[in-house]
Amino acid sequence: MNGNNRSDIAPGMRVKVVRKEDQRSGALTEGVVRNLLTKSAFHPHGIKVRLESGTVGRVKVIVGAQGGASPAPCTPAPRSEEPSYE
Repeated sequence: MNGNNRSDIAPGMRVKVVRKEDQRSGALTEGVVRNLLTKSAFHPHGIKVRLESGTVGRVKVIVGAQGGASPAPCTPAPRSEEPSYE
């Protein structure tokens, strides 16, 4: 998932950003979003955020929720052993 849509990013998420001084090299810095700085819903170069470390950059990759937690997979409800034909 890229970081162009503001609705995809929230404080507490782990992301990889490119800092202004790293734009030419494309070096990414990983961290946890403290707050969103871009006010528009979309930005072609990535939503600008401030990380917990104080680093400011544009989101290039959304890694996930803090701590790498991911939603639990859906599992079907258990079936009864034998069907009932009453």
